[in-house]
Amino acid sequence: MGGSKENRHTPGLEHWSLAVKDGKALEKEWRSEIPIPRGGPHRACVVANDRLYVLGGQEGDFMAKPGSPIFKCSRRMEVVYTDVYMLDDDMKWKVLPPMPKPNSHIEFAWVLVNNSIVIVGGTTEKHPETKKMVLNGEVVQFNLNTLGRQ
Repeated sequence: MGGSKENRHTPGLEHWSLAVKDGKALEKEWRSEIPIPRGGPHRACVVANDRLYVLGGQEGDFMAKPGSPIFKCSRRMEVVYTDVYMLDDDMKWKVLPPMPKPNSHIEFAWVLVNNSIVIVGGTTEKHPETKKMVLNGEVVQFNLNTLGRQ
């Protein structure tokens, strides 16, 4: 679901699917689906009530320094998003109310509780002086009944 191209900076818009039942693939090959509206890595992708939701994420990521014997990485400009999208019944992406602040690294930071997507933690923009990632210590609840934050 999205991610980045090989250079780890250019957002990928690809969306692929593979039918699975009881832990076994029902198809021999992955299918290309409708592209996501904004690509990038480190987003939450959640299936709830037979709908697909894509939340947050970023554009840009650490890049390996060519030839580094210790696999050192360098940073490029990262942009962290507040976006929330839902794939509707007509297979069209619908823009939903944004998260209260940009949030990334939330691929595994979510849980479904009482028909809400709850996101715990993540990272926001880099600190303006130290350039280090700023951790997000907040909990965000996205209500699936109202399709908005609570």
